[in-house]
Amino acid sequence: MNLMSLLLLLGRILFVLIFFTTVPGNFNEQKIKSAESNGLPLASLFVPLSSVMALIGAASVLLGVYGRYGAWLLIIFLIPVSFIQHKFWIISDPMKRRMQYINFMKNISIIGGALFIAVYGTGPLSVDVLF
Repeated sequence: MNLMSLLLLLGRILFVLIFFTTVPGNFNEQKIKSAESNGLPLASLFVPLSSVMALIGAASVLLGVYGRYGAWLLIIFLIPVSFIQHKFWIISDPMKRRMQYINFMKNISIIGGALFIAVYGTGPLSVDVLF
């Protein structure tokens, strides 16, 4: 076990932390109504379903079990969330617009990180390496 392997593991842990701390909050009526008001059809189905998908993707990346596929699940989760929930371009209030812009760009950055994992994998300290 070398320093680079440990840093890759730390990177994976830090990368998925946001999903494990925020996505469980999606399983409530307020989040579903927010998505519905932003134009998501069948929000009561898609919000919980996509949240489960995000948690599975995050666990996959964290453990390095089919981590590339897990990264794709996170990308598939983040693209519609970004464009449906964080439509900063239609908000006139400058402060609200700025907050949604920051959230949108945060998601775009996370998609970039997920693309790295989807291409290069989860590194040597992962369950996939054992098989």
